[in-house]
Amino acid sequence: MPKHGKKYQDKAKSIDRSVAYVIDEAIKNVLATTYAGFDETVDIAVKLGVDPRHADQMVRSSVVLPNGTGKVTRVLVFAKGPKEAEALEAGADYVGSDDLVEKIQGGWLEFDKTVATPDMMGTVGKIGRILGPRNLMPNAKLGTVTFDVANVVKDIKSGKVDFRVDKAGIVHAGIGKVSFGEEKIYENAITFIERLLQLKPSTSKGVYLRSISLSSTMGPGFKVDTLDVRTRIK
Repeated sequence: MPKHGKKYQDKAKSIDRSVAYVIDEAIKNVLATTYAGFDETVDIAVKLGVDPRHADQMVRSSVVLPNGTGKVTRVLVFAKGPKEAEALEAGADYVGSDDLVEKIQGGWLEFDKTVATPDMMGTVGKIGRILGPRNLMPNAKLGTVTFDVANVVKDIKSGKVDFRVDKAGIVHAGIGKVSFGEEKIYENAITFIERLLQLKPSTSKGVYLRSISLSSTMGPGFKVDTLDVRTRIK
């Protein structure tokens, strides 16, 4: 078990771990128990009733949070010709083709997300072994292999979050910064959970939304009442 510091333990004293809070109260508690000297990220962890070992129960997608994530995301786009100019106009930080592949082969990785036009995937495949393990490979399922580079770049810059269920059936994501305040974190949380509900596999049996917890980067976690959340999502 990890050993937590005194500040964490002091904050954790106020938590009744047997209680599942309504989401408003959970968010309020998360913000009230932060103590780090930086603007912590608010994290959400959702346990789903799926078995990720089966391909038809692998929950993986993305969602654009209404209030963004609070992070500056550096976007690299693999494109040529008019699409290169389109990507730059949309706000991409780096745009190119073979030149970027060569640079990445040389060890450069100063970016957070990648987008590629379909005709560039043969070239991008040369660095798949570099990008893949770092979750930086453009992916059609996440909408990052597309000719609509302008809109995808804008979505990423405005707060697009990619997610996938892990081996334990849990989806993790950052849904904003503590400085956002309760209302914006609430809107982001509901939007994220609503997206997960839309992705429920038809082969998933029993309870799908099994548990939800919220925490800050350094702070304790708070359980969320899943039934309460379901009543707020139409």
